[in-house]
Amino acid sequence: MENVPLIRVEDMKKYYPVKGGIVTHTLGYVKAVDGVSFSINQGEILGLVGESGSGKSTVGRQLVGLEKPTEGAIYYKNRKLSDMDKSELKSVRTNLQMIFQDPYSSLNPRKHIYEILAQPMLYHKISSKDTIQKDLLKILDMVGLPQNVLGRYPHEFSGGQRQRIGIAKALSLGPEFIVCDEPVSALDVSIQAQILNLLKSLQKELNLTLLFVGHGLGAVNYVSDRIAVMYLGKIVEIGDAKEVFNNPIHPYTKALLEAVPVPDPEEAGRGHELLQGDIGSSMEPPKGCRFHTRCPYAADCCSAEEPELKEYALETGKGHYAACPRIMEI
Repeated sequence: MENVPLIRVEDMKKYYPVKGGIVTHTLGYVKAVDGVSFSINQGEILGLVGESGSGKSTVGRQLVGLEKPTEGAIYYKNRKLSDMDKSELKSVRTNLQMIFQDPYSSLNPRKHIYEILAQPMLYHKISSKDTIQKDLLKILDMVGLPQNVLGRYPHEFSGGQRQRIGIAKALSLGPEFIVCDEPVSALDVSIQAQILNLLKSLQKELNLTLLFVGHGLGAVNYVSDRIAVMYLGKIVEIGDAKEVFNNPIHPYTKALLEAVPVPDPEEAGRGHELLQGDIGSSMEPPKGCRFHTRCPYAADCCSAEEPELKEYALETGKGHYAACPRIMEI
């Protein structure tokens, strides 16, 4: 019997209404996510990469139940989330957690760390009053924090320490799946590697399944088993992380890769001609391929019809999908 993915998404869309006018009415919709499908297997890390405004974080919020999709379906262990009753959904929600981008705003500044971590564990009966102290100390040890943090407040910590607390908060309910929403983008470069290594070690130790959201291919490739590339609400390329990073086939993925900073001053600026201009409007996305307005390889066919994700055979034998009508020509 074929293994059932832990998370499966089918044609998910998320539209936000735009209100305006003297008599308030809907002027249109921001199509943040406009029909994406993918799956994540147990113990796998799927990286989701793209520019700001591509819809990455919106996908993550749908998966953990912070928002409901406008259309489409999300399955957890082959059970459709929208079909679950309140009691079942409450139980499932503890298995779906999120690490937020800003480690300060995601922590209640009026509560000390003990309350932030202990209250959800007691409410969901993960721990009892007799075991809570022992369980908290175990979690703190896992994320590399000393025991004396429990009586302190979020403002007393550095950004890296606060992010470790955010990771501890996500782990406190014993989840199977965690969305990491750009967890290192607000941190100093010297701290980013520490947090990435911590996430990798925790994933391996606890057999966690992760969706790692980021806008830099370097960090995403470092932690991921597979990578999906999003542009303006659509997935334009998805495949094995090494394949996507070393052999990108969609022009947008190539542009993202060539925009990665290079430490050699003589190589600085190479390849930047591939990615010019700003990402388009989510209210009125371009017809056809949404990247064609910025693509140096665009032809008439690119604006005529929206391309579908198609599989391209690779030497490794692993599936590599991309949505571009001119892949075989460029």
